[in-house]
Amino acid sequence: MVVLDATIVNIALPHIQNALQFSTTDLTWVVSAYTLTFGGLLLLGGRAGDILGRRRVFMTGILLFTAASLLGGFAQEPWQLLAARVLQGVGGAIASPTSLALITTTFPEGPERNRAFGVFAAVSAGGGAIGLLAGGMLTEWLDWRWVLFVNVPIGLLIAVLTPMYINESERHTGRFDIAGAVTSTAGMATLVYGFIRAAEEGWSDTVTIGSFVASAILLAGFALIESRAKEPITPLRMFADRNRSGTYLIMLSLAAAMFGMFFYIVLFVQNVLGYTPIEAGLAFLPVTVVIAAGAGISQRFLPVFGPKPFMIIGSTLAALGLAWQTLIDSDSSYVGGILGPMLVFGFGMGLNFVTLTLTAVSGVAQHEAGAASGLLNATQQVGGSVGLALLTTVFGTASRNEAEKQVPAFLADGTAEQKAEFARTQQLPAPWGHEVLAQGISSAFVPAAAMAVLALAVAWLVIRVRKSDLEALSGTAGPGIG
Repeated sequence: MVVLDATIVNIALPHIQNALQFSTTDLTWVVSAYTLTFGGLLLLGGRAGDILGRRRVFMTGILLFTAASLLGGFAQEPWQLLAARVLQGVGGAIASPTSLALITTTFPEGPERNRAFGVFAAVSAGGGAIGLLAGGMLTEWLDWRWVLFVNVPIGLLIAVLTPMYINESERHTGRFDIAGAVTSTAGMATLVYGFIRAAEEGWSDTVTIGSFVASAILLAGFALIESRAKEPITPLRMFADRNRSGTYLIMLSLAAAMFGMFFYIVLFVQNVLGYTPIEAGLAFLPVTVVIAAGAGISQRFLPVFGPKPFMIIGSTLAALGLAWQTLIDSDSSYVGGILGPMLVFGFGMGLNFVTLTLTAVSGVAQHEAGAASGLLNATQQVGGSVGLALLTTVFGTASRNEAEKQVPAFLADGTAEQKAEFARTQQLPAPWGHEVLAQGISSAFVPAAAMAVLALAVAWLVIRVRKSDLEALSGTAGPGIG
């Protein structure tokens, strides 16, 4: 349900923008309000499952997520929708870490756990595919609000079935690191706000500068708190192993590129190519297929080759796909300009998902399984939020510059009705507006490609695989990676 919710809302973004009068830069908060809260509190959610019992925590998170979805569906103002998305993030952060933690503690390290992670990745890809189609159908046939309402019956059904099929886990003694959770979430939120503010007001804006300063202080405070806490939500010793810390950095970089790519491609296919929501959902289906295919291949051959080759090949393909997307312009077609690069990128991500997951949690003590899996998920969500904000900064600057070029042409050739509408909304109509949007999107993919190149560099230079690591992956010997 969590994966479905991300994709189902993405398809509805252009309709949400029109209904609640979001600007393109402010629209990113519909994504970031969820992912920031989700990522920032995942570590606390993982610890809560360890201490209070994973089934109990899972059900609490699901019910909160369900209630927030209901409230979001009734939103009449932008702030109401964003508040609901924050609550959804809290609910997801409480419920989600238990899934990976249960896999880690239930299945022994080796082929059995590899298969379990392969199923987990396949289900995630399936949820994404269903979300794309369901989002298109609900938005086109009913209303964008139903992309949120649909979570209500699903959440209630999960809450009813959970006690029947999931046993309560053993509870561990411990403390909640509230200060660490608050400072990390607030620090990342102010960082994202700084990037989005810079996209609208520029880098010299006082509030922009203040946001970055506040973020630096909060994140430094978070690091200090974690180094002194008796039971931190982020045990810093987890970063001591180069394989694990490198894995987290790769996930952070690739997620930063991926979230931004999907956000802007959704806007392009609907606002420039003129696709209906259903057509947009179908347009993304091939990507979920190649992601699932890549995940299946990596799961099958990880014990043979180890994780490093899959990280290198996957990151290379992701970088190539994103570099290809920098060529998008207002005349790009779906097949020639969108589908090809998305398939290359998606297959690369598929090779990485199971590989990164397995490497990050291998060798972790069972009492820290929640924290380890939560940290992996957190890097993905927070990386996506920061990446989308960074891409939005580039998008805002490039689209403003392009708009300055297009306005004189519009004033010379536009109709009286178009000029009156432009005076009211300050939005250029097609085809001038398409040029602005396409230029902003193609420019935004430049830093996205750079993030994938960073992931490739980390995979090449940081990840080290020994013979014992391969034996651990095949379940024959050794303590595992880390």
